[in-house]
Amino acid sequence: MTVGVLAFHGDFAEHVEILRNLNMKAKEVRNLEDLASVHRLIIPGGESTVMSRFLFSTGVGEEIQRRVQKESFPVYGTCAGAILLAKEVFSDGVPESRFRPLGLMDISVERNAYGRQTESFEEVISLHFGAATEDCPAIFIRAPKVLSIGQEVEVLARHHELPIAMRQGNLLASTFHPELRNTPSLLHRHFLTLVSRG
Repeated sequence: MTVGVLAFHGDFAEHVEILRNLNMKAKEVRNLEDLASVHRLIIPGGESTVMSRFLFSTGVGEEIQRRVQKESFPVYGTCAGAILLAKEVFSDGVPESRFRPLGLMDISVERNAYGRQTESFEEVISLHFGAATEDCPAIFIRAPKVLSIGQEVEVLARHHELPIAMRQGNLLASTFHPELRNTPSLLHRHFLTLVSRG
Protein backbone atom coordinates (compact mmCIF):
# COMPACT_ATOMS: atom_id res chain seq x y z
CA MET A 1 0.00 0.00 0.00
CA THR A 2 1.26 3.46 -0.93
CA VAL A 3 0.09 6.44 1.13
CA GLY A 4 0.07 9.80 -0.61
CA VAL A 5 0.73 13.13 1.06
CA LEU A 6 -0.35 16.27 -0.80
CA ALA A 7 3.00 18.02 -1.19
CA PHE A 8 2.36 21.34 -2.89
CA HIS A 9 2.38 23.38 0.31
CA GLY A 10 2.46 22.98 4.09
CA ASP A 11 4.01 20.49 6.50
CA PHE A 12 3.89 17.45 4.24
CA ALA A 13 7.42 16.34 5.13
CA GLU A 14 6.38 15.67 8.74
CA HIS A 15 3.57 13.36 7.60
CA VAL A 16 5.94 11.53 5.27
CA GLU A 17 8.33 10.97 8.17
CA ILE A 18 5.51 9.66 10.38
CA LEU A 19 4.49 7.20 7.65
CA ARG A 20 8.06 5.98 7.25
CA ASN A 21 8.27 5.48 11.01
CA LEU A 22 5.25 3.20 10.57
CA ASN A 23 7.13 1.29 7.84
CA MET A 24 4.70 2.53 5.19
CA LYS A 25 5.53 3.49 1.64
CA ALA A 26 4.89 7.24 1.35
CA LYS A 27 4.64 9.28 -1.85
CA GLU A 28 4.52 13.04 -2.26
CA VAL A 29 1.53 13.98 -4.44
CA ARG A 30 1.82 17.00 -6.72
CA ASN A 31 -0.17 16.03 -9.82
CA LEU A 32 -2.76 13.63 -11.21
CA GLU A 33 -0.16 10.98 -12.05
CA ASP A 34 1.06 10.96 -8.45
CA LEU A 35 -2.50 10.75 -7.14
CA ALA A 36 -3.31 7.78 -9.40
CA SER A 37 -0.49 5.77 -7.82
CA VAL A 38 -1.60 6.06 -4.17
CA HIS A 39 -4.20 4.13 -2.19
CA ARG A 40 -5.05 6.87 0.33
CA LEU A 41 -4.16 10.52 0.86
CA ILE A 42 -3.18 12.88 3.66
CA ILE A 43 -3.86 16.60 3.16
CA PRO A 44 -1.50 18.43 5.56
CA GLY A 45 -1.65 21.75 7.33
CA GLY A 46 -0.63 24.85 5.41
CA GLU A 47 -2.34 27.83 3.81
CA SER A 48 -5.78 26.61 2.77
CA THR A 49 -6.37 29.27 0.09
CA VAL A 50 -3.10 28.44 -1.69
CA MET A 51 -3.78 24.72 -1.40
CA SER A 52 -7.31 25.04 -2.79
CA ARG A 53 -6.08 26.98 -5.82
CA PHE A 54 -3.52 24.28 -6.49
CA LEU A 55 -6.08 21.47 -6.13
CA PHE A 56 -8.57 22.93 -8.58
CA SER A 57 -6.08 24.40 -11.06
CA THR A 58 -4.42 21.00 -11.55
CA GLY A 59 -7.52 18.80 -11.54
CA VAL A 60 -6.25 17.01 -8.43
CA GLY A 61 -9.19 18.35 -6.40
CA GLU A 62 -11.81 16.97 -8.77
CA GLU A 63 -10.04 13.61 -8.90
CA ILE A 64 -9.96 13.39 -5.09
CA GLN A 65 -13.71 14.10 -5.08
CA ARG A 66 -14.32 11.43 -7.72
CA ARG A 67 -12.29 8.78 -5.91
CA VAL A 68 -13.94 9.49 -2.56
CA GLN A 69 -17.40 9.22 -4.12
CA LYS A 70 -16.72 6.19 -6.35
CA GLU A 71 -14.10 4.24 -4.39
CA SER A 72 -14.48 5.39 -0.75
CA PHE A 73 -10.89 6.62 -1.17
CA PRO A 74 -9.54 7.27 2.36
CA VAL A 75 -8.48 10.88 3.00
CA TYR A 76 -7.16 12.43 6.22
CA GLY A 77 -6.96 16.22 6.54
CA THR A 78 -5.08 18.04 9.32
CA CYS A 79 -5.75 21.72 10.09
CA ALA A 80 -5.88 23.27 6.58
CA GLY A 81 -6.62 19.77 5.30
CA ALA A 82 -9.69 19.67 7.56
CA ILE A 83 -10.78 23.05 6.16
CA LEU A 84 -10.44 21.71 2.62
CA LEU A 85 -12.49 18.60 3.43
CA ALA A 86 -15.36 20.66 4.89
CA LYS A 87 -18.65 21.35 3.14
CA GLU A 88 -18.87 24.90 4.49
CA VAL A 89 -16.12 27.34 5.49
CA PHE A 90 -16.38 30.69 7.29
CA SER A 91 -13.93 33.51 7.97
CA ASP A 92 -14.87 36.02 10.69
CA GLY A 93 -18.40 34.62 10.66
CA VAL A 94 -18.87 35.19 6.92
CA PRO A 95 -18.98 32.40 4.31
CA GLU A 96 -15.53 32.12 2.72
CA SER A 97 -15.52 33.20 -0.93
CA ARG A 98 -11.78 33.22 -1.73
CA PHE A 99 -11.57 29.51 -2.35
CA ARG A 100 -13.73 26.44 -2.60
CA PRO A 101 -13.31 23.44 -0.34
CA LEU A 102 -13.56 19.83 -1.52
CA GLY A 103 -16.92 19.62 0.26
CA LEU A 104 -16.56 15.95 1.16
CA MET A 105 -17.10 15.95 4.92
CA ASP A 106 -20.35 17.15 6.47
CA ILE A 107 -18.78 19.76 8.74
CA SER A 108 -18.77 23.58 8.88
CA VAL A 109 -15.57 25.27 10.03
CA GLU A 110 -14.31 28.75 10.95
CA ARG A 111 -10.82 29.48 9.63
CA ASN A 112 -8.06 30.75 11.97
CA ALA A 113 -10.52 30.70 14.86
CA TYR A 114 -7.84 30.40 17.55
CA GLY A 115 -5.95 33.50 16.42
CA ARG A 116 -2.58 34.23 14.85
CA GLN A 117 0.52 32.03 14.71
CA THR A 118 1.82 33.65 17.90
CA GLU A 119 -1.28 32.37 19.71
CA SER A 120 -0.51 28.74 18.90
CA PHE A 121 -0.74 26.33 21.82
CA GLU A 122 -0.49 22.67 22.80
CA GLU A 123 -2.76 20.66 25.08
CA VAL A 124 -3.16 16.99 25.93
CA ILE A 125 -6.38 15.62 24.47
CA SER A 126 -8.06 12.22 24.59
CA LEU A 127 -8.69 10.40 21.30
CA HIS A 128 -11.24 7.59 21.05
CA PHE A 129 -11.55 4.95 18.32
CA GLY A 130 -14.00 2.32 19.47
CA ALA A 131 -12.28 0.57 22.36
CA ALA A 132 -8.94 2.29 21.65
CA THR A 133 -8.11 5.44 23.59
CA GLU A 134 -4.97 7.56 23.51
CA ASP A 135 -4.01 10.68 25.44
CA CYS A 136 -1.73 12.75 23.27
CA PRO A 137 -0.50 16.32 22.86
CA ALA A 138 -2.47 18.28 20.25
CA ILE A 139 -0.72 21.23 18.65
CA PHE A 140 -3.01 24.03 17.42
CA ILE A 141 -1.48 26.49 14.91
CA ARG A 142 -3.89 29.04 13.39
CA ALA A 143 -6.38 26.25 13.82
CA PRO A 144 -9.97 26.16 12.58
CA LYS A 145 -12.95 25.54 14.84
CA VAL A 146 -15.69 23.12 13.88
CA LEU A 147 -19.02 24.95 14.07
CA SER A 148 -21.35 22.09 13.19
CA ILE A 149 -21.28 18.44 12.16
CA GLY A 150 -23.69 16.25 10.21
CA GLN A 151 -25.41 13.14 11.54
CA GLU A 152 -22.92 10.78 9.86
CA VAL A 153 -19.90 12.45 11.47
CA GLU A 154 -18.40 10.70 14.49
CA VAL A 155 -16.50 12.89 16.96
CA LEU A 156 -13.24 11.25 18.05
CA ALA A 157 -11.92 14.04 20.31
CA ARG A 158 -13.06 17.37 21.75
CA HIS A 159 -11.39 20.47 23.16
CA HIS A 160 -13.61 22.60 25.43
CA GLU A 161 -16.64 20.75 24.03
CA LEU A 162 -15.73 21.57 20.40
CA PRO A 163 -14.99 18.69 18.00
CA ILE A 164 -11.31 18.59 17.05
CA ALA A 165 -11.06 15.12 15.47
CA MET A 166 -13.79 13.52 13.38
CA ARG A 167 -14.55 10.59 11.12
CA GLN A 168 -17.13 10.22 8.37
CA GLY A 169 -16.80 6.89 6.58
CA ASN A 170 -13.30 6.81 5.11
CA LEU A 171 -12.67 10.49 5.81
CA LEU A 172 -10.74 11.70 8.85
CA ALA A 173 -10.14 15.29 9.93
CA SER A 174 -8.35 16.96 12.83
CA THR A 175 -8.10 20.67 13.53
CA PHE A 176 -4.71 20.14 15.21
CA HIS A 177 -1.34 18.76 14.05
CA PRO A 178 -0.62 15.22 15.31
CA GLU A 179 2.32 14.93 12.91
CA LEU A 180 4.35 17.52 14.85
CA ARG A 181 4.74 15.06 17.74
CA ASN A 182 7.39 13.22 15.67
CA THR A 183 5.82 9.91 16.72
CA PRO A 184 2.88 8.10 15.07
CA SER A 185 -0.51 9.05 16.50
CA LEU A 186 -3.61 6.93 16.91
CA LEU A 187 -5.09 8.98 14.07
CA HIS A 188 -2.34 7.98 11.64
CA ARG A 189 -2.49 4.34 12.69
CA HIS A 190 -6.29 4.23 12.39
CA PHE A 191 -6.19 5.96 9.00
CA LEU A 192 -4.04 3.14 7.65
CA THR A 193 -6.72 0.56 8.55
CA LEU A 194 -9.50 2.16 6.46
CA VAL A 195 -10.53 -0.04 3.52
CA SER A 196 -11.53 1.45 0.17
CA ARG A 197 -13.43 -0.08 -2.75
CA GLY A 198 -10.74 0.96 -5.24
